[in-house]
Amino acid sequence: MSIRVVVGAQWGDEGKGKIVDLLSKDADYVVRYQGGANAGHTLKFDDEEIVLHLVPSGIFNGAAKCVIANGVVIEPQALLDEIENILEMGIDLEDRLYISSSAHAILPYHKLLDQVKEKHRGDDAIGTTGRGIGPAYVSKVSRVGIRMADLFHEDILADKLKSNLKDINEALVHIYKEDPLDVDKILNETLEVAEKLCPYITNTATLLHNGIENGEEILLEGAQGSLLDIDHGTYPYVTSSSPTAGGACTGTGISPRAIDHVMGITKAYCTRVGNGPFPTELTGETGEFLRSEGQEFGATTGRPRRCGWLDLVALKYAVRINGIDELAVTKIDILNNFEQIKVCTEYQVDGQTTKDFSPDLYEIENAEPVYKTFKGWQSDINKCTSIKELPSEAREYLDFIQDYLGVEMRILSSGPKRSETLVV
Repeated sequence: MSIRVVVGAQWGDEGKGKIVDLLSKDADYVVRYQGGANAGHTLKFDDEEIVLHLVPSGIFNGAAKCVIANGVVIEPQALLDEIENILEMGIDLEDRLYISSSAHAILPYHKLLDQVKEKHRGDDAIGTTGRGIGPAYVSKVSRVGIRMADLFHEDILADKLKSNLKDINEALVHIYKEDPLDVDKILNETLEVAEKLCPYITNTATLLHNGIENGEEILLEGAQGSLLDIDHGTYPYVTSSSPTAGGACTGTGISPRAIDHVMGITKAYCTRVGNGPFPTELTGETGEFLRSEGQEFGATTGRPRRCGWLDLVALKYAVRINGIDELAVTKIDILNNFEQIKVCTEYQVDGQTTKDFSPDLYEIENAEPVYKTFKGWQSDINKCTSIKELPSEAREYLDFIQDYLGVEMRILSSGPKRSETLVV
């Protein structure tokens, strides 16, 4: 038995979906432990491209049970749409998909609040996806959330909706100058979806504990990235949950003592969606080239991603806070045509040099990257079938990353398809 956590080691969009899809072939359970439909995991195989937002990325490879655990916030209609799309592809979800009864629901008022709050922030907007993720977690922490278990009980659901909308409608009308929401409409729509979701809802913590006792293989899948963690990221430009390895425990009910490995996923360069500090960002021609070659547009929103050189200071921080002991590097092929490739190894902050990443907003906003420059390989590495076949320049670049981080690379991805992967 082993339990592996797969975490994004940057600002998200590192290619976790592909890596989880690859690893899920040998897993008995694949578990999504946090976030919501604001994250999109893109899978490409058999000349098909599929974007999953809530269903774990292991649903298409092997026969693993796929679990949406208690740390996830779920928009019922979005999940139902995703389930129906998967069923239309001929994938049988009976005894394959499980939804935690303790996961919280995203309801229409969460999405509306998310959007109007962003609008009223103006220039100080966080850059959320507007999917209601943050407000749903606010409801959860405020102890007024509606959990998936409540979908079984119409009276309880109705009472909670009425209580919540009393306060929310006051805010919508008097603060945000929006029309109030209709409680009966929301109740009826939610009940209609609940009828189709309830067969999948169960106590997933017990399900996973039984799997552990039976010695089964468990793969825990995070969304977003470590630098967007609510506690450890570039606050306030962060997500509303804990994508880091610690979130895998609270988000599933699995003990930290049970986890064997933490795999960090990093691109061979950096990207970020939305607002917030980004020390190695490239705003000119080089950044545009990375965006174009890497097809760096959000899987959920289509927003163009900000692009820059690899930031090893930030990556080392992610290694430390997650306990990353194995690395997967994705999109190495996007660097094929560069004469020179840079990586950030230090920051200059107020005239002082440091190798420490600080989540203090002032420090990270004022950090000037110090680069080490590598000679590019200027050749197509997609046809390489082993690490030994890589150009010496590419191996030197990857070796430096491993040595700097003190973590060995296990997987190298040179394209979106399963076949475009080197396992070390």
